[in-house]
Amino acid sequence: MHNPGEAPTRPRKAVLSIAVGGLIAGVLDLTQALILFGARVPLVIAAGLLGPGALQGGAGLYALGILLHFFIALSAAGVYFAASRRLGFLMDHPLVCGLFFGAAVDQFMSLAVLPLSALHATGPYEYRELVQGILVHMFVVGLPISYSIRRFGR
Repeated sequence: MHNPGEAPTRPRKAVLSIAVGGLIAGVLDLTQALILFGARVPLVIAAGLLGPGALQGGAGLYALGILLHFFIALSAAGVYFAASRRLGFLMDHPLVCGLFFGAAVDQFMSLAVLPLSALHATGPYEYRELVQGILVHMFVVGLPISYSIRRFGR
């Protein structure tokens, strides 16, 4: 048990930094997706797990899509946190590393997750969409995660 004046233990730091980074990234990413692509985004996310039938809608499927979205965002934060334990430069250079991490998350989603999903989403993608996706993920996913891990994960 720790005293209120003591620093949090390592597991608490991990949970806090992953939770803050993942939740901020999740909120920002979901907000931008809803603005750019409309209110059906959570249904599309649920359909990635369950198949095209999930696009028919319903409150339960909508909630599932939101939960899956935050699971992905928190998982990305967990990956960054785990990597930062071995690669100190991730903590020392959150701006550059966060931007690169956000771009990597975008590419992982586009090239691995979406093609393997129940929707089997593959290209061809238009240049504008590729650039937009990379830039958005650099700023709304990569940076919140990298700075949260740096701030709360030390």
